Amino acid sequence: MRRYEQIYILRPSLGEDEINSVVENTNQIILSESGSIISNDKWGMKKLAYPIKKELQGYYVFCDFASTPAAVSEMERKFRIDDSVLKYMTVKISDAITAEGISAAQAEAESKAQIFEDETESAETQTEPTDSEKTKDAPPVQADTVEDSK
Repeated sequence: MRRYEQIYILRPSLGEDEINSVVENTNQIILSESGSIISNDKWGMKKLAYPIKKELQGYYVFCDFASTPAAVSEMERKFRIDDSVLKYMTVKISDAITAEGISAAQAEAESKAQIFEDETESAETQTEPTDSEKTKDAPPVQADTVEDSK
């Protein structure tokens, strides 16, 4: 088995169910070829750098997996046929990966996801100071007076 990273961009008009269907179909192709999914991240809606198939935004999905080259060929064939996929790219990370390597990569991906969730939670709990707190620290403003000379 080889290790791959794949990113694909879906049409922004797709609903959540349709997005999940495309992701699930992609995962099924990997698993049908006795592959393993290391991580599968939905990055969400992003603005495209340039229009792709007349779309200015796209829904990004990132997948890190280990599988055979036949699974990659099948996924890319389906992506070419499926009109909901705007663009895709698959990159081979390593030529050979063992079961231990897959387990270690899955554990690493889970720990990174947990760290990201913890950082997100701590950022959400921190609140910005209110307007009254901001004005306490601000220096007093002196008003300029205009003299009327007649």
